[in-house]
Amino acid sequence: MKLYLTPGACSLADHVAMHEAGLGFDTVKVDLGTRRTEDGHDFTQINPKGYVPALVLDDGQVLTENAAILSWVAERAPKLAPGGELGRIRLVEMLAFIATELHKPFVRCFFPTGDAEKEAARKVIGLRLGFLAERLRGDFLFGSAFGVADAYLFVMLRWARMLGLDVPEPLAAFEERVSARPAVQQALRHEGLA
Repeated sequence: MKLYLTPGACSLADHVAMHEAGLGFDTVKVDLGTRRTEDGHDFTQINPKGYVPALVLDDGQVLTENAAILSWVAERAPKLAPGGELGRIRLVEMLAFIATELHKPFVRCFFPTGDAEKEAARKVIGLRLGFLAERLRGDFLFGSAFGVADAYLFVMLRWARMLGLDVPEPLAAFEERVSARPAVQQALRHEGLA
């Protein structure tokens, strides 16, 4: 398997989750500006959308989008998903929330059309982080066990810190806990971020 990523981008969530799951894979860095892989190939031949992540499975099939890849990882490592009758659905619900309500507004912060748009996005991010902070009932999003959704939230919190946004205290402690995990440190080292 090959995980196509850009250091520090949202693909870091998939990178972390795959290490947590104990999956064997190679990484290929992508320059999003040129859409070229580190070995000079046209990344749009792998993912025509032109952005990371992309996971090429051993049989050649390609998965894209964090929610899809993280769900796929959780299916291979059930310990990384919430249990119970609605566990899988709760995971999809959380991944959708992070993707649409947190990840998307960050794009408006990184590539704004103006100051007003950037400020509006910062406000939305703050509200969404507040929402999650009020509902955190354990060390991780679904209680005491780390899961793939935690990896995705971790990346969003790194971005918030990078932009100088206030992170509510329960989430600041969450970020520290996640950051200390061996799989997270391994992914950060692989991406040149630690």
